[in-house]
Amino acid sequence: MGTRELLATLLEEAFYEIEQVRDSVPRKVRFPQSDLMITVAIGMRRSGKSYAIFQKINQLLDEGIKKEQILFIDFEDDRLLPMNMKEMGQLLDEFYSIYPENHSKKCYFFLDEIQNVEGWYQVVRRFHKAKNVNLTLTGSSAKLLSTEINTSLRGRSLSVEILPYSFSEFQLAHQLPAAQAPFGKRSYDIANKQLIGFFAKGGFPAVQHMEIHDWRSTLQGYVDTVAIKDIIERHKISNTAVLKYLIKTLLINVASPFSVNKFYNDIKSQGFKVGRETIHNYIDFLVDTFLIFKIPTYSESIRAQHTTPYKIYAIDNGLISAFSLKINDLYHKFLENQVYLDLRRQHKDIYYYTTKDGYEVDFVTVDKNGNREVIQVTWDMNDPKTAERELRALKQAEQELGIKGRIITSRDYAVETHL
Repeated sequence: MGTRELLATLLEEAFYEIEQVRDSVPRKVRFPQSDLMITVAIGMRRSGKSYAIFQKINQLLDEGIKKEQILFIDFEDDRLLPMNMKEMGQLLDEFYSIYPENHSKKCYFFLDEIQNVEGWYQVVRRFHKAKNVNLTLTGSSAKLLSTEINTSLRGRSLSVEILPYSFSEFQLAHQLPAAQAPFGKRSYDIANKQLIGFFAKGGFPAVQHMEIHDWRSTLQGYVDTVAIKDIIERHKISNTAVLKYLIKTLLINVASPFSVNKFYNDIKSQGFKVGRETIHNYIDFLVDTFLIFKIPTYSESIRAQHTTPYKIYAIDNGLISAFSLKINDLYHKFLENQVYLDLRRQHKDIYYYTTKDGYEVDFVTVDKNGNREVIQVTWDMNDPKTAERELRALKQAEQELGIKGRIITSRDYAVETHL
């Protein structure tokens, strides 16, 4: 199949798929609006990047932009792999050969999973400079933003991170009514049931209406794909058993400090041969794929941030559920994990804090304006001992840091907050 025929086939298939998602759950994603900058959408595989792009394309079509001015290419398509930058450039040039009138028109390029093309940034830079084209890229690697984008596109890009469904998006996907004031017991009972359902199912769009067996195998398959395609193959890892054990350990121990030394001693006692530095590398690889996130302790000391164990959070509670035998005992962790994800959506810098008396506070956040807040997350405050413990930690952190704080419970989150 020649380049022109292949591109025509890819476009035909893409617009069929774009039409299919026209009535899907609208993602609460705000794409940067600037023709002078390249938009970069990043996130874990299957988190909804492509669907968010399709919704953006449908919006353009509704605004009167013609299909002939829009190019969508998925660089994970097996018919394109492997592809080098020269072949990528020829493919994009062919778009103008098919539609020569576009040389004098503004076009819209959506290049999905761009990291699969070696040297892609040289082609992107050429089109950004030479053509009247609005460029949107997506990728499943954090390094696409932190390293390649910043260095290769030289300040010409704006980023947007796409996570799985939020609680409100989950409610839309399942046509569940949001709680309405006044928030009495009935409202809370209904919202709490929805929240527990959200924690169990998770927010990955494609699994929302699956039966339990298919749901579990699909989510576990997502993790396997990340492990194999984005880590094992990319970094040529041979000790796959340790990596997979590490992934499972991290997922079932979210919202907790993670000690590399403790994990190292654990796997060493099981007969695995691996160095501490390798474990650190594996964790960095997992962060790069967006499967997990890690937050440091809140401290003015850079050394303390690097030497104190960091806390681990997961991209989605559904993955935790898919790898856990009992989820009823994990609701407090689900809530804390979800609060973390929502704080991340707000583009805040996030830390945890341990008081001088050893009491842990879940989050210290700093927004883009430098405003700080202390947040303690707990499932409920009905138990007097729980209430005393949480309030004691919060008050002590407020006093030591001079920062005001608040407590978020399941009721706050389900009925009133949604962060």
